[in-house]
Amino acid sequence: MSYWMKIDLANIPEKQGLRRRLHIIIFGSDTFAGKLFDIVLIAAIALSVAVVMLDSIGSIRARFGDLLWNLEWAFTLLFSVEYLLRIATVKKVKQYVFSFYGIIDLLAILPTYLSILIPGTHYLIAIRVLRILRVFRILKLAHYLSEANFITKALWQSRRKILVFLFAVVIVCVIAGSIMYVVEGPENGFSNIPISIYWAIVTLSTVGFGDITPTTPLGQFISAIIMILGYGIIAVPTGIVTYEMTKSTRKLHSCVECGKRGHEKDALFCKHCGKVL
Repeated sequence: MSYWMKIDLANIPEKQGLRRRLHIIIFGSDTFAGKLFDIVLIAAIALSVAVVMLDSIGSIRARFGDLLWNLEWAFTLLFSVEYLLRIATVKKVKQYVFSFYGIIDLLAILPTYLSILIPGTHYLIAIRVLRILRVFRILKLAHYLSEANFITKALWQSRRKILVFLFAVVIVCVIAGSIMYVVEGPENGFSNIPISIYWAIVTLSTVGFGDITPTTPLGQFISAIIMILGYGIIAVPTGIVTYEMTKSTRKLHSCVECGKRGHEKDALFCKHCGKVL
C-alpha cells in the first residue's frame, strides 16, 4: 500500500477504513495480502471441486462419505462468508451482484443449500471451477482477456448469420427425418418422425451413435448424402466467425506501411499510401 493511501485511510473513520482495507484485500491483487487472499481462495475452490468429484465415486463415498459431507459444508460456509464480505465492501452492490463474477460467486454456494430441499443438486458445485478465472487477475494476465473479448465480439457480430444458418440446418433435419420415416418406416427403427429427426441430427453432425441405422438401399443412399452434407455444414460457422474476426482486425490495426489509422470498415487499401490493408 502506498504512503498516500495510508494517509487517506488514516483520515477516515475506523469503520469505513476497515471496509476500505477489506475491499483492497478482497478485490485487489497489487498488495501482498490481496495476492495471498486470491491464492488461498483459488486453492480452496480447487479443493472443493475435488471433494465434489470424489463424492460422486460410490466406493469413496461409502468409506469417506461423512468426511466429504463435512468438507463440502465447510467450503460452502467459507465461500458464503467471502460472498457476504464482497457485498459488504463494495459501493455499488447491485453492480457486483449482477456482474459475471458476482453471479458465479452466488452459483458457487447455492447448490449446497438447495441440496437440503432437492437431493443431488450439490453436485452442481462443480461450477465453482469457473471462479478460478480470477487467476488471470493474480498473474497479471489481463491482456489475454482482451484477446478473449476479441473472439467474443466476433461471435456476437456473427450471431444473426449463425442463427439463420442454424435455422436452415433445423429445416434440413426436419425434411431429412420426415423422408427417412417414409422410406424406412417403423419396422427399421424409425418409429416416428421425431425419432427420425433425431437420427438426421446425429447423422448430419457426423456423430453417428449407431442406435438407429437405415437398412434399405434408398435409405442408405440418403444417409450417405446427409453425411457428406454434414462435413460441408461444419465449415460454415467457422467461415462466418473468421470473416468477422478479419473485419475487426482490419478495423483495429493501422497500415503496416505508414502506420496511419482511421480507415473505413470496408477499405482494402490505405488512403494515405495505397498499401494493401
